[in-house]
Amino acid sequence: MKAVGLYKSLPIDHPESLVDIELPDPVATGHDLLVEVHAVSVNPVDVKVRMKATLAAGEPRVLGWDAAGIVRAVGEKVTRFKVGDRVWYAGQIDRPGSNAELQLVDERIVGPVPTKLDFAEAAAMPLTALTAWELLFDRLKVQEADPTQENRLLVVGAAGGVGSILVQLARRLTGLTIVATASRQETRDWALEQGAHYVIDHHQPWAEQLAQLGIGDVTHVASLTHTGSYIPQIVDVLRAEGQLGLIDDQAQLDIMPFKAKALSVHWEMMFTRPVFKTSTLARQHDILRKVATLVDAGVVRTTLARRIQGINATNLKEAHAQIETGTTRGKIVLEGF
Repeated sequence: MKAVGLYKSLPIDHPESLVDIELPDPVATGHDLLVEVHAVSVNPVDVKVRMKATLAAGEPRVLGWDAAGIVRAVGEKVTRFKVGDRVWYAGQIDRPGSNAELQLVDERIVGPVPTKLDFAEAAAMPLTALTAWELLFDRLKVQEADPTQENRLLVVGAAGGVGSILVQLARRLTGLTIVATASRQETRDWALEQGAHYVIDHHQPWAEQLAQLGIGDVTHVASLTHTGSYIPQIVDVLRAEGQLGLIDDQAQLDIMPFKAKALSVHWEMMFTRPVFKTSTLARQHDILRKVATLVDAGVVRTTLARRIQGINATNLKEAHAQIETGTTRGKIVLEGF
């Protein structure tokens, strides 16, 4: 099968940072589906793994943690899908990724593609939808917020991949007032299109901008980027007994300032369930099925912002380079080998 992989961790402008390769076709056993990949999207995790991957000499690493395609074979324990089904998924970080014609993926973290989306529109969503859903409902548990209080969610980095779907889910499935952060006009407009009630500039003092909107504090913060540098402002704007949820990597994170307000901190890692085979593993199947239903009902829409024809090393390098700028709006999707 055709695939795109790497043999060394290299800057994206290096000719061998990502290369086109040929690999043996994988075989489905157990709970695995063998999926013929039709479209993939690129996430910040692709860049992180490319730059920090531990690679065996002469063994390629295939990246990719978002895909949509067709089931071509099933393992003997599979019960949720059959050959020919259209599926979408994010996969797991410790297995070969989706930048290949064929991929093995555990059925328990796979969902049915929304009937109203094509493969590219679908491939934009699984990783970010799972991350956003788990952050909102499994970590922050916003559904348990006291309805007699004025509950407000601040989404830091709302125009990116996770933010784009998180804002939609929060707006349509909760009663939260949603304040997004974005700095450029196009990202401000995008955040409002996804459902944010208000947008503030993360480069300017937050409390002052919130006050101008008549907002004294927020009850929840979903911090999706540069969390460490925003801690003083997060503490400042969070209501006492409020909650912070975050997804980005922080080598150092001093949470002592959170003590006075009794603030709680929640990490979200979408790969935790599949990597550790938790008892809640199949919840990812359930979440993707629910999101598909919401998409087909017109409640949630794809966050696809750019299509690139051809899943190959050249196009993946272009997508990685764009992700590395830190200014991506929505999702970049590659379709077709």
